[in-house]
Amino acid sequence: MTSVTRAVFGELPSGAGTVEKFRLQSDLLRVDIISWGCTITALEVKDRQGRASDVVLGFAELEGYLQKQPYFGAVIGRVANRIATGTFTLDGKEYKLAINKEPNSLHGGIRGFDKVLWTPRVLSNGVEFSRVSPDGEEGYPGELKVWVTYTLDGGELVVNYRAQASQTTPVNLTNHSYFNLAGQGSPNIYDHEVTIEADAFLPVDETLIPTGEIAPVQGTAFDLRKPVELGKHLQESHINGFDHNFCLKRTKEKQFCARVRHAGSGRVLEVYTTQPGVQFYTGNFLDGTIKGKSGAVYPKHSGLCLETQNWPNAVNQPNFPPVLLRPGEEYDHTTWFKFSVA
Repeated sequence: MTSVTRAVFGELPSGAGTVEKFRLQSDLLRVDIISWGCTITALEVKDRQGRASDVVLGFAELEGYLQKQPYFGAVIGRVANRIATGTFTLDGKEYKLAINKEPNSLHGGIRGFDKVLWTPRVLSNGVEFSRVSPDGEEGYPGELKVWVTYTLDGGELVVNYRAQASQTTPVNLTNHSYFNLAGQGSPNIYDHEVTIEADAFLPVDETLIPTGEIAPVQGTAFDLRKPVELGKHLQESHINGFDHNFCLKRTKEKQFCARVRHAGSGRVLEVYTTQPGVQFYTGNFLDGTIKGKSGAVYPKHSGLCLETQNWPNAVNQPNFPPVLLRPGEEYDHTTWFKFSVA
């Protein structure tokens, strides 16, 4: 059984609206999601002793989410990840987006889907958020109707994304939760064991835009098909961290994507998705300046993201999976976060 309760989380400045919090609770998980950016603000999971800890980075108050912060727990759109130089061409017309992460456009622009108030609707086992992204919002063509639904079933949090466009537009939606299975506020993720079911990854240039090459992981630091302990793996392969798209099978079916295991607590997270890729990000840009829940600070590598998505800059790469949504079609993707104890 899942219970759903709603409460006020905070008021937006200048009377811009009330942000609500929805608590989804099962016997195994408790998840808090707010209507600002469809953001997961807390996710409590029991360890092997039966002790619950909050395993996502974030803030206890709305003010935290309104400051400049790295997309903690939020839904990202209209297009997640980077678009090279913030430009793309559709049907012969060039579109220019805001450059909010020099020299590219990142995560939907200056005011992406993470920085807007969504309309909630309570379901028996979760909550559906919807909004209409107006034509021209952040430079994107056409009006886009969007629905993001979170449902809880035992130890599984299911996130479904749907969208319909009035004009052809790129669409790529994801959730940007940062996980630390030892409990948020733990200093790093080095003791996390990670597996990613990908035979290929996308090498990137110095601005983190894919070069266009689809590179086999075999014989590289990106071969995570067998479990690696993160700290040791980063040290041995002399890399600063991951911020790369891993290429999954190009199928619309549910497929296994990744597993994260924390030996100390016994907590395990498995991710399944219908998406063709996952951005594995190890919190390389976190720097300890942000104060989070319970006075926690979030230094570099204190959380990891598994952002299921289409491949970055796909709108400018014809050999990447198609990212355009046309009128009359429906964008429909689902990601499953399954928590257990081993």
